[in-house]
Amino acid sequence: MTKSIRRIGLSAVAAVAVLTCAGAGHAAEEKKPAPKLVVTIVIDQFGSDLFNQHRADFTGGLKALSQGMVYANGYQSHAVTETCPGHSTILTGKRPNKTGIPANDWVDRATGKEVYCLAVLENTLADGGPGENGRVGASAMRVSNLADWLKISSPGSRSFAVSGKDRGAINLAGQKGDGAFWYVDGFGWTTFVEPGQDPAKRLAPVAALNESLRGRPRPDWTYTHDVCRKAAADWMIEGRSWPSRLPPEKPVFDTSPALDELTVEAAIRLLDEQKLGEGPATDMLGVSLSATDRIGHVYGTQGPEMCEQMYRLDAALGALIERLKKVPGGVVVAVTADHGGSDFPERSHARGFEEAGRIDLTFLPSINAEVRRRLNLDFNPLTTGSSGFMIVDKTGKGMAEPLRGKVADVAVELFRKNPLVAGAYRLEEALAAPPPPIGTSPQEFTLLQRMTVGAVANRSADILLAFKPGITAFPARYGRSLASHGSPWGYDRRVPILFWWPGVEGQERFYPIETIDMGPTLANLVGAKPPADIDGRCLDMGAFDVPACPKR
Repeated sequence: MTKSIRRIGLSAVAAVAVLTCAGAGHAAEEKKPAPKLVVTIVIDQFGSDLFNQHRADFTGGLKALSQGMVYANGYQSHAVTETCPGHSTILTGKRPNKTGIPANDWVDRATGKEVYCLAVLENTLADGGPGENGRVGASAMRVSNLADWLKISSPGSRSFAVSGKDRGAINLAGQKGDGAFWYVDGFGWTTFVEPGQDPAKRLAPVAALNESLRGRPRPDWTYTHDVCRKAAADWMIEGRSWPSRLPPEKPVFDTSPALDELTVEAAIRLLDEQKLGEGPATDMLGVSLSATDRIGHVYGTQGPEMCEQMYRLDAALGALIERLKKVPGGVVVAVTADHGGSDFPERSHARGFEEAGRIDLTFLPSINAEVRRRLNLDFNPLTTGSSGFMIVDKTGKGMAEPLRGKVADVAVELFRKNPLVAGAYRLEEALAAPPPPIGTSPQEFTLLQRMTVGAVANRSADILLAFKPGITAFPARYGRSLASHGSPWGYDRRVPILFWWPGVEGQERFYPIETIDMGPTLANLVGAKPPADIDGRCLDMGAFDVPACPKR
């Protein structure tokens, strides 16, 4: 026993010596100055499952980014994993319950009408059109983000963002952004125009790019990698044979890899023409890439369509990374996703996910009938909105108490009896529940905690419902949506979080972090001060000559 102890002791001494040498070497390493450009890349619906599936195939930008500081197990912590709430977490340091964005849309209880997450009715759009989501603007955001914090400490800093979607660009550019641009087919890059602003001046940063698009031929969407041909097949979906192959039936430009290629082109043009990262102040560029999400919805994630998207996205980002290497003031790139996603349930089921299937909400009439019977009502009190199940009066508006509470109690009881339902909660239950204690791993959040961190009073659905894993809660809509996301399960919540800069030494960090950690981490890097009430924590990247992360 004594000899063993001595041997362990000698090994420990040796280990200390090795660690001391290693530590001395690390301490002697010269640290970089803070970068003059921060680039945030959000790949819509690029969950950790998709990232890990294709990681070995990447040879371009995604390969370079994958050789930086990699958190393969990042999380969007909330339950309703959609584009607008997901984007709202990335640079604000706050979960959706504080950003005020619980979903892409919600029902206004006073009017009974749907409201878009970034609706600003007094604004117009620079292209003169009605917009996919109506009139929008940054003033709809309840909270500030990294770009806004940076402008306080560095008034000369600039912030631009480009995306295939308005909510992708606006959420990244911030409330005081210098330009948030999104793509409108047939026009080019547009933006919102506040009262008194000149549309031409608002579009000036992308005017040359828009002009270059006139008459430009559309790129083909066909096979560029033979390996993708192996994924082609015909699938029987709700009684109809659907061909999964390239080129797809009735291809659409902004539901193809070309949308992301054009978005990256726009980002590079902004870098060149605005000379971002070349001045004395730190600048920001947001790049939200929407094609992975649109392709995932329309075609699923495991066919030749997504296979080709991954290769072409990788190549497009390769061109962006090469350009970023030339930024004279140095650059840090932060990459993540607004949510994950899953394949369409018919293919998932055939490939071993036995629980995968569809539920078309045909059980709702039976629940309405039972609620009516128990409470002696002469109208249906439950309806479905974009954000979930709502309790309404005869006019379709929000129901008043105490009847609303009675309807909610009965409905939750009935929903919980459905074998496909994993959890059902009244909104008040989620609002009243305490948030997860600081330090709780996001992968350990209970289902109620996932609901709580995304619940917003007067905006979230009246009844927060989670179907069991694998269940898609709508029928197949050919050409629009075969697959979806929005669930509280790992395949929708788990996203990669990557940090890269020229010369970075690759490092895998396996422990889970949240997208809310990205804002305070980057703020510490560029000398910006986040608000005191953020949820995220600063991560020490170690390579830069900046103060250590503040303790929480």
